[in-house]
Amino acid sequence: MKIYKNLNIKKIHENAVVAIGNFDGLHLGHQKVLNQARLKAKRKNLKFGAITFEPIPNMFFNKNIKHYRINLIKQKIFYLKKIKLHFLIIINFNKSFSNISSDNFIKNILVNKLKSKYIFVSRNFRFGKKRTGDINTLKKFEQKYSYKTIITIPYQKNKKIISSSLIRNNIAEGKVENMQKLLGRPWSIVGEVVRGQQNGRKIGFPTCNIKWNSYVLPKLGVYLVKVETKNFKRKGIANIGYRPTFNGKNLLLEVNIFGIKLNLYKKILKISFIKFIRPEKKFNNIIELKNQIKKDIIKAKK
Repeated sequence: MKIYKNLNIKKIHENAVVAIGNFDGLHLGHQKVLNQARLKAKRKNLKFGAITFEPIPNMFFNKNIKHYRINLIKQKIFYLKKIKLHFLIIINFNKSFSNISSDNFIKNILVNKLKSKYIFVSRNFRFGKKRTGDINTLKKFEQKYSYKTIITIPYQKNKKIISSSLIRNNIAEGKVENMQKLLGRPWSIVGEVVRGQQNGRKIGFPTCNIKWNSYVLPKLGVYLVKVETKNFKRKGIANIGYRPTFNGKNLLLEVNIFGIKLNLYKKILKISFIKFIRPEKKFNNIIELKNQIKKDIIKAKK
């Protein structure tokens, strides 16, 4: 998969089938859109690509949103590669780009730069300055610019439309076990192990401390997780919260990995959330906390 971070598109990727979207989380609905586009490209003997935006436009326009992403951009790229795209265009969503009119987005980017033949979007797709463009705008210019707009039918599960918003809501409520049905895989975050106050080690439960970055915030508390690096895959428990027993001020993810005693400082870990165990709680003393962690581990291992 060729990755473009500008619009200098190679000739081999012109006249293609293109899917457009944020694709945050690359959930089953996104996968349906992309697989339909891929099949169309195969039938028409055309190249198949996607356009996405970085940062996510909603985060660009709302600077106060700190915890929003389902996946980081590098995870999005990893999952998109599995869809077997020929190319991916990552558009830098900045002030200049946000001021491009919907008509010029079609003319200058989709037509002049890409010479797109088929454009796949969801029915609620909005684009251009002040989000004035929609599927009707795309259809209006089809004959003039010789492309075809294909509106994908939303993917439903248990009579609910699968969307990034639905997934964020589930995560916020701690319903991480639903992710297999919505994403087709567990929800995971990727982060670097940082130095902490080593409170876990002092009480007999060493943890890897990971900064939360811009991920959507799950319900605070303890989770059963699966931890992966290049060298191992293990289960463990993770606490996401402020560590009230230690009067913590900053949000932190602490992971206790079962059966691992390695120094993982500065290592990159992939943490997949499997099941919510209990909410975050302030304990009266360290002994109470230790006893609860033992119970959490027993429950997680079951």
